[in-house]
Amino acid sequence: MLILSTWSFGQRANRAAWETLSPDGSSLDAVEIACRDAESDLSNHTVGKGGRPDASGQVSLDSSIMLSPAKRGAVAYVRRFEHPISIARAVMERTAHVLLAGDGAEQFALAQGFKATDLLTDEARGQWEEWRATGEMQPAHPAPIRNIEEKPPGSHDTIGVLALDSHGVLAGACSTSGMAYKLPGRVGDSPIIGHALYVDPRVGAAVATGHGELVMSVCGAFLAVEALRRGANPTDAAVEVLKRIQQTQPLTDNDQVGLIVLRPEGIWGAASLREGFKVAVKDSNRDELMAPRHVL
Repeated sequence: MLILSTWSFGQRANRAAWETLSPDGSSLDAVEIACRDAESDLSNHTVGKGGRPDASGQVSLDSSIMLSPAKRGAVAYVRRFEHPISIARAVMERTAHVLLAGDGAEQFALAQGFKATDLLTDEARGQWEEWRATGEMQPAHPAPIRNIEEKPPGSHDTIGVLALDSHGVLAGACSTSGMAYKLPGRVGDSPIIGHALYVDPRVGAAVATGHGELVMSVCGAFLAVEALRRGANPTDAAVEVLKRIQQTQPLTDNDQVGLIVLRPEGIWGAASLREGFKVAVKDSNRDELMAPRHVL
């Protein structure tokens, strides 16, 4: 059994999910619980309630969850519900669709019994008002997220989670409030299957975090799983994605992307464009943060 999450806040999320995963639990339940923990953590300004709003002052959330190419669900531009990861799971399990967005996703959530709430906290509102007072009124681009552990004012990111349970079942999930002060309606890689998240139970799973537009330029998670299919080890698969981004995209000093890649037998690897990315790892013997290889 193993659970892997992105960034330092992933360590808390892993701990929240471990009781469900161990000793005989479900990897799908575990990744959902890990994301729910981050979505409810008001000290985390990159995911869920308390996330930084868009340029109009409204928080919007994106999320996806996946077991296999046939079992996946996602929601985008959710503005009134604290746990988009659970709505995404409902899309996967209760509909014939993959992705619901905006008002449609919210009407679906209401019909499924989810309770609406205000996602904008007083702290996030104050930060948005300070940003608005600068007169710049443009979303930070490229996003200054090289190392969100240092939490620069415009930082944003995703919690991405991969888990392997005692039955050998892989699952993955991710959730985000997206780029701080983004243009209203902007959706990044997190809810788009194959970009931030991809799981093929026969081959492996990958989850990405960082500047979403960069990940979307190469179908990052899908590309990592395809590298596994060709025989690459997990770390090399992550590096292949990052090098493809480096080769095809104009990068700034602040651009960051990180990936975690996991094989069905429990072998995993990770890498990032630049230093600063951390992976939270929890299994029966350890609970720690690791700094993986970086390519720049």
